[in-house]
Amino acid sequence: MTFQDYLQYFRSIIDKSNEEQTAPYDNPDYIDYTRMNWSRMSRWLKTGKLSEELTALIRGIREPQTWIVITEPWCGDAAHTVPFFHLLAELNPLIHVDYELRDSAPFRINDYLTQGSKSIPKIIFRNASGEDLAVWGPRPAGCQEVYARLTAEKADFETVKTEIQKWYNADKGVELQEELVEILKKGG
Repeated sequence: MTFQDYLQYFRSIIDKSNEEQTAPYDNPDYIDYTRMNWSRMSRWLKTGKLSEELTALIRGIREPQTWIVITEPWCGDAAHTVPFFHLLAELNPLIHVDYELRDSAPFRINDYLTQGSKSIPKIIFRNASGEDLAVWGPRPAGCQEVYARLTAEKADFETVKTEIQKWYNADKGVELQEELVEILKKGG
């Protein structure tokens, strides 16, 4: 799906009544996550700043690429990163982006597991021949360190959610962009 299709799908979940929801959105917690993520994503689309180095690298891509973004509206990490993928792709008409839902066909996430789990978001960078150039996800390394530490400490879900949110707010997309710079410098 296109980014606009993804936004339309995202918005449709928020606009449905509780009786109209299907799994996992029939769980009120998932609707709350989705509403919060809509707000977060909208904020990054308006305020996200792209680094000069990454902007130059994106604009310097001379061969067509397809980026496959595997995501879901309920995913908090996606709310903080997917907007940056969109902003970057808009810089170069040679970049085509397909947004796929993790929990729907074609279930591509099964080929891109993170330590055996279906962690999202994932972005797969492909050349014009459909060969993978690089894969990124599910979160920047610094955020992953926070997550791993809290998980090792057996922190409750609310604490993990809050600390990761604080990390993303303080980082403002900087580490994500630094990681993407490294991927692109290596030919991704």
